[in-house]
Amino acid sequence: MVAKAPFGKTGHESTRTIFGAAALGSVTQAEADRALETALEYGVNHIDTAAAYGDSELRLAPWLARHRDGVFLATKTGNRDRAGAREEIRRSLDRLGVDHVDLLQLHNLVDVIEWETALREDGALEAAVEARDEGLVRFIGVTGHGLTVARMHLRSLERFAFDSVLLPYSYVQMRDELYAFDFEALAAVCAERGVAVQTIKSISLAPCDGRKKTAATWYERLRGHGGIDLSVHWALGRPGIFLNTVGDVTLLPKVLDAASRYESRPPDDAMNELSARRSLVPLFS
Repeated sequence: MVAKAPFGKTGHESTRTIFGAAALGSVTQAEADRALETALEYGVNHIDTAAAYGDSELRLAPWLARHRDGVFLATKTGNRDRAGAREEIRRSLDRLGVDHVDLLQLHNLVDVIEWETALREDGALEAAVEARDEGLVRFIGVTGHGLTVARMHLRSLERFAFDSVLLPYSYVQMRDELYAFDFEALAAVCAERGVAVQTIKSISLAPCDGRKKTAATWYERLRGHGGIDLSVHWALGRPGIFLNTVGDVTLLPKVLDAASRYESRPPDDAMNELSARRSLVPLFS
């Protein structure tokens, strides 16, 4: 079973490996049901989806009808204005077949202009707060990608008391000194304020860069047990963070299996050997 930890100050003990429901965006209902049952077998009790993840919310609905009380449910809105976000939040609830979600996140809020729009008067944040006041969401978070994401999340936390953040975290990405510096600064603030830190892209290999894709993602993933084990264990080796699972249902069992066997962080020598052998490349540079 996957270990649990407090999800920030929410009061929920979430499994340290969170089911990333982006993997359900373009699969059949049968495939989605199998993936969710696999997650349940490992004790996963936290699901993260988004309005933008294709049919993900629709694929979750039948499973949630049976298991809603046992999971912490999160979704995201990518709209930046109050009216658009308000509508999308309610559409997500309808698609998920629930009367509320536990966490509503402002999706990929990194671009400076979009950030200003979402957090100013009549922006998406107002819609999120209104939804919280109405009992439609319990907590509010922010997510993002790219080199500047940690820096932007820090700005977001100065503007509003978000309950969670989500951003990339992998061995090869943290070799970038600037990215690592910003990540550490963000992590310190989150630890001080009780903000949950979710991480993504733990088993990334390299951008596709025009090569034929071998997974249901925009970048190449590690696929063998050895590389996945090392990468997952390295990420989980950082206390207090959560690892969101892979965006490909075919790799989900390997990630969950690795997470369930976590004992300690691999040494740098092992990670350097993996990086050289598989030619790992940061997704953001």
